[in-house]
Amino acid sequence: MGAEAPPEGTARSAAFFDLDRTLMQGSSAFQFGRAAYRAGLMGRRQLVADAWANVRFRLRGSTDKDTEVLRDRISASLEGVRVRDLERLGADVLAGVLPRIYPQMLAVAYEHQDAGRRIYIVTAASQELADLLAFVLRFDGSIGSRFSEVVDGVHTGRPVGLFIYRTGKAIAITELAAREGIELEHSYAYSDSESDLPMLRAVGHPVVVNPDAVLTRIARTEGWAVLRFERLGRRLKAGAALIGAAAAGGIGSAAVATRARRAQQDRARRRPWRRRPTAGHGRATAPPYRRRSR
Repeated sequence: MGAEAPPEGTARSAAFFDLDRTLMQGSSAFQFGRAAYRAGLMGRRQLVADAWANVRFRLRGSTDKDTEVLRDRISASLEGVRVRDLERLGADVLAGVLPRIYPQMLAVAYEHQDAGRRIYIVTAASQELADLLAFVLRFDGSIGSRFSEVVDGVHTGRPVGLFIYRTGKAIAITELAAREGIELEHSYAYSDSESDLPMLRAVGHPVVVNPDAVLTRIARTEGWAVLRFERLGRRLKAGAALIGAAAAGGIGSAAVATRARRAQQDRARRRPWRRRPTAGHGRATAPPYRRRSR
């Protein structure tokens, strides 16, 4: 999808990109959890739960309940953790996130940037991760969530500020637009989830990426552009088809083998008498002869 340059003399426009399942495959929260586990800040049981949640997220998208629970759990888990220790997870988190960035979406973002629009990451993930990714990917800025209050360099575990989710995203980009002189009616927004409808409807050019079922129907009704890069669902469907084909092939082979055995048995029953050697003299003898009764 190409990005047209804004008409000369108009106010600045921007392009806003959700992170999970939009800019990247899967969940950035899982990559953070994986790094925290390696650093001893998270237990194995929670990591396994996050891994399963990541698979479900890639297949179905997010829900309000899942996201709220995740925020509360992350906030609570940060109690007593030094800011410095979380900052040191940055390299490991990036090692998990960067290979999962969709190159097609980066190309779209850079087309907007080259056309004169500012490009932003807008995510429910932490502001620290959003800032780090924006810096590495050379975006113009980022909007993320503050998961915990900090006192004397240590997290208290109490959530602070606006949660950048659902209406929170729309509020955040509206406030940013007011500060930066951006006209949202000339701007773009990209997301995968129905939960981001407030952000998508806040701009003049909404685009859905790897949409969940609800957002797919809405996009079809609204006539919005749709981009698809997520491959996990297609791979699972293809795998199921291959398993089904293999099973059908196995059943077919068994049927062929059964028919072959039956044919062999039928031929054996119709086979004419053969002379058999005797055990003692090595000469062929006739089968036992029965005298007719008179």
